[in-house]
Amino acid sequence: MQCYTELTPPTAVTHSLSLQFIPGQGTNLAVAKTSLLQIFRTKIVSTELELSGGAARRKSTAVANDDDGLEVSFLGGDSLATKADRADTAKLVLVAEFTLPGTITGLARIKNPNKGAGGDALLMAFKDAKLALVEWDSERHTLRTVSIHYYEQDELQGSPWAISLNHYANFLVADPGSRCAALRFGARNLAILPFKQADEDIDIGDWDEELDGPRPVKDLSSAVINGASNIENTPYSPSFVLRLSNLDPNLLHPVHMAFLHEYREPTFGILSSTMAASNSLGRKDHFTYMVFTLDLQQKASTTILSVSGLPQDLFRVVPLPAPVGGALLIGFNELIHIDQSGKANGVAVNPLARQTTTFGLIDQTHLNIRLEGCIIDVLTADAGELLVIMNDGRMALVAFRIDGRTVSGLDLRILPSEAGGSLITSRVTCLSRLGRTVLFAGSDEGDSLVFGWAKGQGQTTKRKSRSHDLDMDLDDDEDLEEEDDDDLYSEEPKARQQTVSVAASAKSGDVSFRIHDRLLSIAPIQGMTHGEPTWFPKSEEERNSEGVHSDLQLVCAVGKGKSSSLAIVNRAIQPRIVGRFEFPEARGFWTVYAKKPVPKSLQGDKGGGVSNDHDTTGQYDKFMIVAKVDLDGYGTSDVYALTAAGFESLTGTEFEPAAGLTVEAGTMGKDGRIIQVLKSEVRCYDGNLGLAQILPMLDEETGQEPRVNSASIADPYLLLVRDDSSVFIAQIDNNLELEEVEKEDKTLTSTKWLTGCLYVNKNGIFAEEAPKKGASPKESILMFLLSASGALHIYRLPDLTRSIYVAEGLSYIPPGLSADYAARKGTLKELVSEILVADLGDSTSKSPHLILRHLNNDLTIYQPFRVKADAGSPFSKSLFFQKLPNSTFAKPPIESGQDDTTELPKFIPMRRCNNISGYSTVFLPGPSPSFVVKSAKSSTRVLELQGSFVHAMSSFHTEGCENGFIYADIHGIARVAQIPSDCSYGETGVSVKKVNIGEDVDAVAYHPPSQGYVVGCNIAEPFELPKDDDYHKEWARETLAFKPTLDKGVLKLISPITWTVIDSFNMESCETILCVETLNLEVSESTNERRQLIAVGTARSKGEDLPTRGHVYVFDIADVIPEAGRPETSKKLKLLAKEDIPRGAVTALSEVGTQGLMLVAQGQKCMVRGLKEDGTLLPVAFMDMNCYVTSVKELPGTGLCLMSDAFKGVWFTGYTEEPYKMMLFGKSTSNLEVLNADFLPDGNELFIVASDADGHLHILQFDPEHPKSLQGHLLLHKTTFNTGAHNPTSSKLLPLAIPSPNANNSSQPDSPPPQALLFASPTGVLATLRPLSEAAYRRLSSLAGQLTTSLPHHAGLNPKGYRMPLISCPPSGVDAGVGRSIVDGSILERFTELGAGRRGEMAGRAGYGSASGVRSELEGIIGWGSFGYF
Repeated sequence: MQCYTELTPPTAVTHSLSLQFIPGQGTNLAVAKTSLLQIFRTKIVSTELELSGGAARRKSTAVANDDDGLEVSFLGGDSLATKADRADTAKLVLVAEFTLPGTITGLARIKNPNKGAGGDALLMAFKDAKLALVEWDSERHTLRTVSIHYYEQDELQGSPWAISLNHYANFLVADPGSRCAALRFGARNLAILPFKQADEDIDIGDWDEELDGPRPVKDLSSAVINGASNIENTPYSPSFVLRLSNLDPNLLHPVHMAFLHEYREPTFGILSSTMAASNSLGRKDHFTYMVFTLDLQQKASTTILSVSGLPQDLFRVVPLPAPVGGALLIGFNELIHIDQSGKANGVAVNPLARQTTTFGLIDQTHLNIRLEGCIIDVLTADAGELLVIMNDGRMALVAFRIDGRTVSGLDLRILPSEAGGSLITSRVTCLSRLGRTVLFAGSDEGDSLVFGWAKGQGQTTKRKSRSHDLDMDLDDDEDLEEEDDDDLYSEEPKARQQTVSVAASAKSGDVSFRIHDRLLSIAPIQGMTHGEPTWFPKSEEERNSEGVHSDLQLVCAVGKGKSSSLAIVNRAIQPRIVGRFEFPEARGFWTVYAKKPVPKSLQGDKGGGVSNDHDTTGQYDKFMIVAKVDLDGYGTSDVYALTAAGFESLTGTEFEPAAGLTVEAGTMGKDGRIIQVLKSEVRCYDGNLGLAQILPMLDEETGQEPRVNSASIADPYLLLVRDDSSVFIAQIDNNLELEEVEKEDKTLTSTKWLTGCLYVNKNGIFAEEAPKKGASPKESILMFLLSASGALHIYRLPDLTRSIYVAEGLSYIPPGLSADYAARKGTLKELVSEILVADLGDSTSKSPHLILRHLNNDLTIYQPFRVKADAGSPFSKSLFFQKLPNSTFAKPPIESGQDDTTELPKFIPMRRCNNISGYSTVFLPGPSPSFVVKSAKSSTRVLELQGSFVHAMSSFHTEGCENGFIYADIHGIARVAQIPSDCSYGETGVSVKKVNIGEDVDAVAYHPPSQGYVVGCNIAEPFELPKDDDYHKEWARETLAFKPTLDKGVLKLISPITWTVIDSFNMESCETILCVETLNLEVSESTNERRQLIAVGTARSKGEDLPTRGHVYVFDIADVIPEAGRPETSKKLKLLAKEDIPRGAVTALSEVGTQGLMLVAQGQKCMVRGLKEDGTLLPVAFMDMNCYVTSVKELPGTGLCLMSDAFKGVWFTGYTEEPYKMMLFGKSTSNLEVLNADFLPDGNELFIVASDADGHLHILQFDPEHPKSLQGHLLLHKTTFNTGAHNPTSSKLLPLAIPSPNANNSSQPDSPPPQALLFASPTGVLATLRPLSEAAYRRLSSLAGQLTTSLPHHAGLNPKGYRMPLISCPPSGVDAGVGRSIVDGSILERFTELGAGRRGEMAGRAGYGSASGVRSELEGIIGWGSFGYF
């Protein structure tokens, strides 16, 4: 069988919600990405505003840096005012994320009725009528499931012929007052979930036992499903289901509903009809808007309003707060407002409104906008203005004309581009308010944006506003739509601002929108290919990149519309090399900056001896200390002076190379001293490398001289861990003298220590008392020590009288670590070789993390958090550590590309780096060099650095390489490098570089001979019916001012050197590109020459009344003379053949056979064609198909072909060349809606993998010997696996880089190499399906079953049920699976979440010898380990 693993998380945002979720953090943003829930908080940072081109050029020529790094100007001091203006910007910071075994279909905020008792609750709706109410658990720093509600019972389905739940669009709405929530599911069912208010149950609270008798006893054992519980402390009441037809007989076809504002009881408006909407039947204005008020006690409703005769293209109800009130109904061609009395006011936004409705509307048809798929939300509640974001990203403002409490009309105005109306480039799925002038727009077709608006202000006002620390919190007592105390651009944030009319400001040009932040998205993935990284021939970049670039790169066509891009994906960080040097003796690097000493004649009475005239933060490094090992194995050290992009030897100093091998180096005394830690002593140098002090490692009591194993520096303290398991702590005084600190705590001297580190606490996590709101935390230095018994000790320096925190159970690697944690007797421990506490993050947000390094170089990462403790309780009671998910396994030395003769260096400690290309990160050296990366909007990731074994690394900050790093590998090459700033890492766990195309990219192919990429783009253009059609003379008289659009294809050639378009080819009008493939075709019948060519399949459609035609284009890429100054333009598309297909579109292309022919899916036929020398495509064989072929694949060189139909399932065929013939071997039994199909070889077996529109993966097999297969005419159905919302729409069959021991062909040397399928989905998920041997399948299935029952699952969801096929999904072939299923890799990834003891227990029960056996097997299954060439 197989194992399905998701390689990247979903990035398409489907839902978002603002709420007060986590106490003490103000406004949180909950973002749902299908099966991923992320909780963000907002943070205000000061950023430079982007300048126009001229202003940016003036700034770049006016300001520079002098030798000391101070900012000076060539034009004098006054010109510093020409720098870019700064403004406060709202940034998102990820607090937590949760992968859920379900598809989120709705979010709702449920306010906490008890003020001050905690944050709001989050109600989530899932596919197939499930609800889960969750809260934030501050003590465990995770979600707490309050209740689960499901409405999938058969009795709720109604008539026997009703279709299944998954075919309905279920949606969730909540009352603004949090009195109840409603889930509309199925055809006409409405589930109501009431919530208790603060004034409920007052009769029990006022119970008088003398008058009323004994108080009733709570029965805690009678809780049942759907909230039917008599436990009084639950925040909800029993839910109930209403039939919409029982509310009103006219509610036969509900469209949308929403709860309304300003009602004493829960009241909702619903848009429905008595008949289905249809344009072809001539129906008009048959929709009805009705308002019902709910009686939650009686489970009844009352109709209070009904408006009929509404247009049938209405699709959404948007409730509006005061002062407007009522509801806004959105249609494709109009907006209609209905107030609380039933009065309607509408506006037509395009000429089609006149043809589709006779409802009275204000004429604004000159706008010519389409409202399909638009999102509308309140912009300024007091002014009654709404923001409209259309499906192409354009923005418009809706303003209401209000007379008192009555709406007399509404006006819609397009926001011009100068004011930011074109900031959003893709369709928006959700819109949430983060503040009074800050919004979040989620998208499933491009990046999601945080943007805000501001009214124009004078320069004086701008300068004043910079000094304010603006608050983004929303008031708990008001709705999000009504809160306006957190204006991001307010001059006086604590005072209530006068209402600003955005529409009026936009009209006068005084308002502007700008982007504050963005969430990366690689969704939807339209196609993918792989190619080789390329540089200009014989360039310096090509020479520098040798050995540190991947063999291949995965290129995906992502996004839609203006957000369409090419995403270049690599599993490892591809460093940008600035300099490359031969340095075989280097074993350690340390770059430092130190202040120059002040002459003694100028020193004051206080001494110090160093200049202190400015802050040294961000100064360029000046010196580099290098630890060396010569050919004889003798260790020395040397010092170098740093240049712009390299280094040069430094002589004439008191630095002594023969003193020994450097263990650690850094600066202390506010950069006044350079510290060099050697094995036997510590040396101190001044800023000119003059020797100032030597501190020997001599134990005065015993006379021994222990040697230093590791060191940690945190000014003004130095920590040394020595080979006798003792620690040495020193402090530098004001006179820059280093002295040992007395260890008053006897534990420090009596305990054997393995490792330790110092940490500068800047954000208050480890503070004794939590800082007050608004106050900056006090900086302190902490010492973390790991004892030989596995206990973690924390000391707050300079106090060494006692430890402030002791956790005995760190070596058990528990999921949560506290001072009270105690493991069972006999529980397994893991040996930890190193601990390091470091800040991880970027310039927006940093937070401390505890990183454990194991003997096999695997990393375990803990995040500390504080909980509220009782007054007077010790610090240890409030500090907890939570283990973070990390399924990245380090490579063993044998897999790092080294031979046996190479002597591997000894243990190399991890390196803390404060600023590497903006990241505060930790570097792991050794056979698996990696960075621990975290951005403000992502969780912590471990990303490998491309290359081989690294045994020396340090940060490197010079003028020619700002915020870079230097490292040396085992091949003796030292490189000065930077992490590319145009790539994203943390959001997806891989390196992603996006290159904007700006037009819909539907297909992409790589051409190996020219090393170029060919993309098929489609551009929407206005469409008119043909005027010269002989059968439709009336078309010539048709005049339309508001024309529909059809796609026109453009084929573009992109250079991978500059990622720019270097050539293009325009298709005919109304001709759409459907597929682009690189095929190895025969171009000469006489010489049988073959060449890699580009084949393009198109469809030409001119309306439903005319037949669809297609073309097959064959292109070559020729060499031409490049343009001046653009050497990458030396390639051009050359058309070789164009074949007209008179019937049907060309939907898929593939190679076939061994003679260089191509398989073309054209209309209802699949035809084999050959390229002739005269430019024609000669058909030689064909096979009749059914409806619409979605994909054709051939197993290379075998003639075995696979064809999938959009309605009729999968066909397995064979092709022979003597004679030319295609024959059907077998096909699926059911009418599957197959989107993609591919082969998956497994040794000597061949499986067929088909994906349908519901997200199912069907595993089929051709077996003519099976009795039920009718001699192979019916394919065997092995199993079906549900991928949820991540339905694979494209796939590639790729070889496994490292043959896994799990493959059942490992013992058969003659078997083909193992292969796996790589899937891409519209949600941005990249996934893989790998074959497993029988023994590995049994072990991993058992392990997955144990993990499913042992691990907690958020929101009460069932991972096993999530992967089961839907009831409406029948077997796609003859059932021969014998109850087997695909192993879920997302469950196996969570194996590392367990503690060491639990991992050992589960490994034994699953058939492994130890947990290391599980690790070795998961290493070839989880993550990108098998695709090392990326």
